[in-house]
Amino acid sequence: MNILEVKSISHKFEYPLFTDVNFSLGFGESMAIIGVSGSGKSTLLHIISALLTPDSGEVKLLGKNLNSLNTNELTELRRDKLGLIFQTHYLFKGFSAKENLEVSAILSNRKIDQNILNELDIQNVIEQRVTELSGGQQQRVSIARVLTKKPRIIFADEPTGNLDSATASSVMNIFSEYVKKENSAMVLVTHDENLAFNCDHVYRLEDFKLLKVK
Repeated sequence: MNILEVKSISHKFEYPLFTDVNFSLGFGESMAIIGVSGSGKSTLLHIISALLTPDSGEVKLLGKNLNSLNTNELTELRRDKLGLIFQTHYLFKGFSAKENLEVSAILSNRKIDQNILNELDIQNVIEQRVTELSGGQQQRVSIARVLTKKPRIIFADEPTGNLDSATASSVMNIFSEYVKKENSAMVLVTHDENLAFNCDHVYRLEDFKLLKVK
């Protein structure tokens, strides 16, 4: 069984974004979606991560057809199984970095992994309030918060956009190691083709189609 199966997905807003998108992703694998701004990469990510319903087609995630799940079931799936990382960190600004991680740990019945803090180089700022951190530190706390819950699949939309190239490369290595170690999976949306080609599979979204390039 694949962890993710996408069949004949099509979607539009005021204009068509993509049609007849098909792909699958196995356990322990990563994939990247690249393409110009406005091509629909983020919208496609929102559809396959159960945040948006496509105009047509179906998405199977962890063996479940998203079209058949009710609101509560979708909420539980997102909370318990999925890790969502965006360029905007969405941290609780009134909390410290540690308190943000503790919320994730409590909701997922997990413990904060000190190794993750060390790998992301945030162990020395963990007691500081989010508003006292730099943009890059906030993003790394956001990534740590997602990894704390041990998701079965990570959906990441420009997760390294606020990071310098060296830190971005380090974060990608952390993602790759996590996917292999936990036998999970990752879908990455990025403009950075160097990062994209670190994934097992690479797709380009252009001219309304998703084309496999690696």
